[in-house]
Amino acid sequence: MKEEEHPGGQGHLLPSALAVLLAANVMNNRVARRIAPLTSAAAAGTLLLLARRAGLTWEEMGFTRGRKGARIGGTLAAAVTAAYAGGVLLPATRKLFHDERALRLSRARLLEETLIQVPVGTVLLEEVAFRGVLPAALRRTHGPTTSVLASSALFGLWHVLPAVDMAAANPSLGGLAAAADPGLGDLAATAVPALADPAPASPGPDTLGPDTLGPDTLGPDTLGPDTLGPDTLGPDTLGPDTLGPGGPGPGGTKPGASARPPWTRRRGPALAAVVAGTVVSTTAAGVFFHELRRRGGLLAPSLTHLATNSLGFLAARAAALLPDRREDKDQGVGTTWNDSA
Repeated sequence: MKEEEHPGGQGHLLPSALAVLLAANVMNNRVARRIAPLTSAAAAGTLLLLARRAGLTWEEMGFTRGRKGARIGGTLAAAVTAAYAGGVLLPATRKLFHDERALRLSRARLLEETLIQVPVGTVLLEEVAFRGVLPAALRRTHGPTTSVLASSALFGLWHVLPAVDMAAANPSLGGLAAAADPGLGDLAATAVPALADPAPASPGPDTLGPDTLGPDTLGPDTLGPDTLGPDTLGPDTLGPDTLGPGGPGPGGTKPGASARPPWTRRRGPALAAVVAGTVVSTTAAGVFFHELRRRGGLLAPSLTHLATNSLGFLAARAAALLPDRREDKDQGVGTTWNDSA
């Protein structure tokens, strides 16, 4: 069907599609993550409806070559599985699979993520949008090359909010960025308790012995009128100036209020490095997925995408179960303790 038979439809498709994607991105990453499958399914359906009303055909959007797409996608999914297995088994790369989000999931939630959240909440919408509707619309108005590059760039920008979360959930990524800016090391330590300074040593003879709790430490001179008197616990010490802004008083943090999210603290350059790296890598992945789509329709990139994301959760859990051999050597045989456990 020719574009001129739908006056105004093609011109309104791109702005409308981008508005739908922006709303879905915020909903899925900040507002209501748990219902992402419902949000994404509704958004994908809306995009397809808009595209059909604008005159795009199913073939233009990649709904073709099902058998070939299954062969290509299945082969690449097997390759992804082998790559994950090798990465988890090698101690040098195992730390890159550490993800606090995956480790916090129960078995039921892990199944939900791999079988529902990823297939419907992530892959369905992203493939329909960035390998289906957007490139088909852009191809009509700007040609094949621009359509691939533009939709891939949009796919990269789509991952900005997930990249912010990943910077806090994966200490190894934070460490890579901290090589350029140590600030992200502090960010990760704040967001992930395992990265914080180790707990102080347990009380022992040297810390709670006679010399530390003797007459000279807890005697009249240390707990007398001069130490806990009006001058030490008076208005000047527990008044508005000490419990004001930034403290637990009326002008400070309200009871029950959570601390500021790590990404709002002053870790700009390092966090920006993680986000920029994610955007660039996912843009490149978008170009690769477009080639798969050209060869095998939407099914080829969809199966590859599904394997990459779903198996990533399983790889993170598997990596946490395996000991770090370097730390085993340092701490003695028989221990499986490591920093990220």
